[in-house]
Amino acid sequence: MGSKLKVAGLVAIGAVAGALTTMQLQAFARNTPLPLEELQQLAAVFGMVKSDYVEPVDEKKLIGNAISGMVSGLDPHSQYFDKKTFKEFREGTSGRFVGVGIEIGMEDGLVKVVSPIEGSPAFRAGLKAGDLVTKIDDTAVKGLTMDQAVKKMRGEPSTKVVLTVFRKSEGRTFPVSITREEIRVQSVRAKVVEPGYAWLRVSQFQDRTVEDFARKLEELYKQDPNLKGLVLDLRNDPGGLLEGAIAVSAAFLPNDAVVVSTNGQLPESKATFKASPDFYMRRGGTDPLRRVPDAVKKVPLVVLVNEGSASASEIVAGALQDHKRATVMGAQTFGKGSVQTVRPLTADTALKITTARYYTPSGKSIQARGIVPDVWLDETAEGNVFAALRMREADLDKHLTGTDEKKDEAREKAREEARKKLEEQLAKSKDGPKPLPEFGSPEDFPLEQALNQLKGKSVVVSKSVVERKAEAAETTNN
Repeated sequence: MGSKLKVAGLVAIGAVAGALTTMQLQAFARNTPLPLEELQQLAAVFGMVKSDYVEPVDEKKLIGNAISGMVSGLDPHSQYFDKKTFKEFREGTSGRFVGVGIEIGMEDGLVKVVSPIEGSPAFRAGLKAGDLVTKIDDTAVKGLTMDQAVKKMRGEPSTKVVLTVFRKSEGRTFPVSITREEIRVQSVRAKVVEPGYAWLRVSQFQDRTVEDFARKLEELYKQDPNLKGLVLDLRNDPGGLLEGAIAVSAAFLPNDAVVVSTNGQLPESKATFKASPDFYMRRGGTDPLRRVPDAVKKVPLVVLVNEGSASASEIVAGALQDHKRATVMGAQTFGKGSVQTVRPLTADTALKITTARYYTPSGKSIQARGIVPDVWLDETAEGNVFAALRMREADLDKHLTGTDEKKDEAREKAREEARKKLEEQLAKSKDGPKPLPEFGSPEDFPLEQALNQLKGKSVVVSKSVVERKAEAAETTNN
C-alpha cells in the first residue's frame, strides 16, 4: 500500500514444544499483554496433536495452520502467507510470473485464449485469440478450474509445456510446445475505438500500472490529438496497489483534490490521499504522469464498472464520481472498502492484515456497499445473464459490516431468479448461455452505451432499473 500505511509490525515469537500445561510468557503485541490462559490451551492442543494424532505431524505445519486460522477468522481479506502463497502474492502485484504468456478465459470448460501477450513465448509460438486449449501436457483441461489450469501452465524458467490447441477458424487440433519464461503482464490496454473516442482498460493495479497507464494515454493522444471522449474501463478489476489508484485518479482530477481517505486503529491508518505526486510516486522516481497531455484533465469521461470492480478500482470510480469528473456507468461495484497492509514475518512469509477502511472524498464508506453507478447498464442488449450470480463483499462470510448494513432481500431474490433462469436455459440447450463478449470488442454492449453517453445519444439503461434504483436509494438512506 502507500507509504503512509507502511509501518513496522511488532511480532511476538514464542516456541511451543511438547504437551505444555503451564508456561511463563512475557511477550507483548503493541503493548497489549498476551492472554496467558488461552495460550496455555493452544500449547496443550499443540502437544496433544503431536502425541495423539494418528500419524506424525510436522511442527512447522502445525504452527503455520494455527497462524492461518487465527488470521482467516478475522475477515475474508486478511491472510497468512506461507512460502508458496507469499511468492504467488508477489507475482500478482509485480505483474511478473513464469509461464507461457496468454490472457485466458473459460469456454465450454476449456481454456480460451483471450489474447497472447505481445512478445511472449505463446505469441512467438503463434497462438491466437479464440484458440481453445484442450490439454496441458497429458492433462485434459475439461474439469479443471481456471486456477488449476493456470498453475499447470506456469512453472520454472526454461522448462517446456505442451499445449494441445483447437482452432475453431481452421477446424483443427494441434500440439504447441512452449518454453516457459518470465512474463510481464500488461495491466493496461487502450485503443481509439472510432475517430474522437478512445477506450482505456485497467485490469488490475500492479507495480507497473501507472507507467503503463501514462504511456497508453500518451499513445492515444498521438493517434488522435483531438479526443472528444474517453471510456475508462474498470470492469472486473479486482484492485491492487493503492498508489496506482491514486495516480490514475490524479490523471483526471485537479492537483491536490482528495482521492480517498482511510481510518483505522493505528494513527498511521488515519490518512487522506490527494491527487499529487507525493501520494503515488515511489522514492527516487520521477512522476510517470508528467508525459500525459493536459487535455486529459478536461476530456469528457465515462467510467465503466460492474460487480467485479473492487478495492482500488472502486477508489478511482468513487473519486471521479464524487468530484463530478466522470459519469459512472454499469452495475453496483463489489464493495471491498478495506485496506490490507502486508507485513513480512520472515524472508519467505508474511501477514496481510486489514488495517483501515476506505472512504470516498465525500466521506461515504465503500465497505459492503460499493459504488452505485450514475447510469445502470445491463451486460448485454438482452439483459443480465451472470450479474446477479456474482459474489459481492456483502455475500462473503465474516466480511466487515458496512454502515447500518442490512440483509439485502431484493438482491437475494434477484440471485435466485437468475439462477433459475440459467438452469432453464441449460435444460433447453446443451450449450447453455452464450459467453459475454470480450471487453473492448465491437459486441461489447456496455462500451457501446458508454460511447453513446459521450456523444449525447440515447443510452439503453438497465431493464431492471426501477428495482435497482430502489435498492440504491435504500442503501443511501441507511
